[in-house]
Amino acid sequence: MSTVEEITSENAFTTHISSLPPTTTIIISFHTPWAAPCAQMSLILKTLASSYPPQTQPTISFLSLDAEALPEVSESYDVTAVPFLVIQRDGKVLEKVSGSDAAKVRGAVERHAGKGGNTGKVGLPPALEVTRREDDGAKNGTETKGEGEAEGGGGGGGLSKYAPGANDPKTAPEMSSTAGQKEELETRLRELVKAAPVMLFMKGTPSAPQCGFSRTIVGMLREQGVRYGFFNILADEEVRSGMKTFSDWPTFPQLYAGGEFVGGLDIVKEELESNPDFFADYVAAPKGKGGMAAPEDQKQPATALT
Repeated sequence: MSTVEEITSENAFTTHISSLPPTTTIIISFHTPWAAPCAQMSLILKTLASSYPPQTQPTISFLSLDAEALPEVSESYDVTAVPFLVIQRDGKVLEKVSGSDAAKVRGAVERHAGKGGNTGKVGLPPALEVTRREDDGAKNGTETKGEGEAEGGGGGGGLSKYAPGANDPKTAPEMSSTAGQKEELETRLRELVKAAPVMLFMKGTPSAPQCGFSRTIVGMLREQGVRYGFFNILADEEVRSGMKTFSDWPTFPQLYAGGEFVGGLDIVKEELESNPDFFADYVAAPKGKGGMAAPEDQKQPATALT
């Protein structure tokens, strides 16, 4: 069975990619050690890889990279959150998947590499197979009611000609989906602000800030030796608009520590002026050496790296 190969250097990555035939489908998984969802992604990839038999001329190759340890590789694929999956062939990116949804990951891999021999192993839900029900009426050539065609409903002819009858139940609940969407976004944001001990919601990335305020706060965190996760709000309008309400703060950057909102740039400056040890619990590097937290995994929200 195929396995997932951990790539630990940019040179190893370049060498491995260049050694593969141009027809090989390459699955590249970016992770960090601090993001919980990356652990799930690791399991998903190992399970998927095991379903593809090894070949002399490989048709598929699974790679795993620490996004923080290999920043140049990460930036070349525009990785702004982990887990993050890239599928490429012959130097061309075919598809990207953010997050660790097993169905999405498997679907993307199978779309470009075909199905493996055993996708129903423990740890990865098997694909659903839909088959038409064959009953006695069908065998004898007599008409049967289509699925969803209720007694007393809108007549025969299958779903293509179905129309609800007077006695049919209502087809949708009497409620707007807006409330459900808002709750789903709030759940996502609650998880995202806790994706790393310190999370920075900024414009751009630490290596390429898109505004002066974001650039300044990145420099402050680096100077304090803080290891942090980040989320590029320019890459996700839903998160960008949602965070303004969630934090009750209209501008960016926004900084969270321990899952709690600290504030914007001015507030962070004030906290450090009044208490130079404000980030003492989150320092993981010598002064002046702070930066992106270690890569790992995350499930529903994708965890941004720095």
